Amino acid sequence: MAAPYEDGSWTSPDGLTLHYRDYPGPEGGKATPVLCLHGLTRNARDFAELAEHIAETRRVIVPDMRGRGMSDYAPDSDTYNPLTYVADVDKLLTEQGVDRFVSIGTSMGGLMTMLLAHKDADEGRSRIAGAVLNDIGPQIEPAGLERISGYVGQGRSYPTWIHAARSLCEVHGEAFPDYDLEQWLEMAKRIMVVSQNGRISYDYDMAIAEPFAKPGGAAPADLWSAFEALAGVPMLLVMGELSDLISPATAARMKELNPQLETVTVPRVGHAPTLDEPEARAAIDALLARVT
Repeated sequence: MAAPYEDGSWTSPDGLTLHYRDYPGPEGGKATPVLCLHGLTRNARDFAELAEHIAETRRVIVPDMRGRGMSDYAPDSDTYNPLTYVADVDKLLTEQGVDRFVSIGTSMGGLMTMLLAHKDADEGRSRIAGAVLNDIGPQIEPAGLERISGYVGQGRSYPTWIHAARSLCEVHGEAFPDYDLEQWLEMAKRIMVVSQNGRISYDYDMAIAEPFAKPGGAAPADLWSAFEALAGVPMLLVMGELSDLISPATAARMKELNPQLETVTVPRVGHAPTLDEPEARAAIDALLARVT
């Protein structure tokens, strides 16, 4: 069976070859396309099911950020930061002629969404027709950042997929308490690959941990002003009920600043929802229905 997407590549401003999946959508479709942006240690496979679903009605572009998946690793680890990722994606959008889109961003991808809006505002344009922020906001809880810093860049590898799945359960079990072994295996196959030595390892450059560990490396300062650049844009905030990265107080302030923000909470899930949960999928469909 043929893949529902085409693999594409583009060159970053500093010369890296970066990869994206392009789900073309229906022939002759004119609906606003969707851009899916993954989290810190993830890749384009994270959106496989959601992208295929959305592509029934519109085009979906899902890039691998530098240092992840099929994209080049960066020789300078300092370029592993949200502002550089935004510059990379901006070049992809320009090359593809995409001047209007809905952005769906998980965690780091949500930060990128806000920064893209801020960049547009500085340049006097508005390309984001709608936005989904998955378990992220302009204010990030320190406990969540501390937890992430405890596992990112560890470079572990495993002899079998079962070992990999069980390790994920040990690290992330509190965020997904109801997952069974099959679900952990599915997660493992989204974020890991079989390496050249036959062992299973994480599908990202371990050097992404270096800038993340520096002060301000996880996210740029003053993200509230970046969020405010999305004022008036139809928005959806997806929150995990057990999340430690975004607080109810942050979500409430976001709603005050953008009355068009809708919120859905995924029960019994922490950081971050997969967006394949029924609650998340229905809410995303409803948001997309508001954006022609």
